[in-house]
Amino acid sequence: MTLTYLPASSAPGSPLVAAPAAASGRGVRRPPRERSARRVLALGVAVVLMVLAAAASVAWGARVVGWGEVWTALATTLGADESSSLSTAVVEQRIPRTALALLAGAALGLAGAVMQGVTRNPLADPGILGVTSGAALAVVVGIAFFGLSSATGYVWVAILGGGLCAAFVYAVGSLGRGGATPLKLTLAGAATGAAASSLTSAVLLPRLEVMNQFRFWQVGGVGGASFDKIGLVLPFLAVGALLSLAAARGLNSLALGDDVAAGLGERVDRTRLLAALGAVVLCGAVTAVVGPIGFVGLVVPHVCRLVIGIDHRWLLPASMVVGAMLLTAADVVGRVVARPSEVDVGIVTAILGAPVFIAIVRRQKVRAL
Repeated sequence: MTLTYLPASSAPGSPLVAAPAAASGRGVRRPPRERSARRVLALGVAVVLMVLAAAASVAWGARVVGWGEVWTALATTLGADESSSLSTAVVEQRIPRTALALLAGAALGLAGAVMQGVTRNPLADPGILGVTSGAALAVVVGIAFFGLSSATGYVWVAILGGGLCAAFVYAVGSLGRGGATPLKLTLAGAATGAAASSLTSAVLLPRLEVMNQFRFWQVGGVGGASFDKIGLVLPFLAVGALLSLAAARGLNSLALGDDVAAGLGERVDRTRLLAALGAVVLCGAVTAVVGPIGFVGLVVPHVCRLVIGIDHRWLLPASMVVGAMLLTAADVVGRVVARPSEVDVGIVTAILGAPVFIAIVRRQKVRAL
């Protein structure tokens, strides 16, 4: 039986349920080999696009650098000649910036897909559910009141703040009849995110030294990337990704509803907890390094679901690849359109993501919550 998402209004008490696909049209069940071939092809195309976006990120910017110059810069750096300005620009700035954009995009795309699976909410997203706002608030509070200064401390505090905010949103959204419906989770997340953002501003405004340090970070960007930052955040991203990917089969069961999943032998609470923990670790670690970046975790899983399908064993890896490609391409666009200055990637993703998400909502008719 092929599974597809239905709006909450079609099944009272179940915010997002699985149901048989239509007997005709695009819901026709394809042979397993044909489905697998289509998924492999789509994933391969996404990988190629990601590589092209990474190449453009290294070569394009305030100055376009040819590939011959890139190789020369790499050879110069490996030869320990640090006097070359080209070597500094390419190796010490653009390459770590590209790597950080790839990692952050992959983490946000994966976290968004996991959150939508855990909550069975098509509108779930680190930004909409308030996770990124909670992480940002925790970092600012740690700096302003507890003298937090280490980069490792930023990551741990951001993960803690994001986790507490996610737990609060889910608890509030679960109150009342019907449990955690998409509408209640979205409203609770929007309200909590707005409150966290307001508190962040309230902490920053009277403290100029903290505000100057984080006024650009709040927009979200990868401009301050370095190999040290990547090395710091990489273990957290690896742990979060492993937890999230390990929950793929369990998320398929959760899509059928808690009762059906439990009847199939799935440990519902454990699966939901581990998957949510993985998503929070990913969001918190990324937010601590690049700031709150929206729309990637919201749009990417929907785009992947249209092509890959709803099987999380394929959806989660695809969301990582497409998320990495999208954020890297958005960073390139932000550098190219405003030469010689640049537009932060958080602004670009918001401009590009909003109309894409509206189009997806209209096509999938998930406005009927």
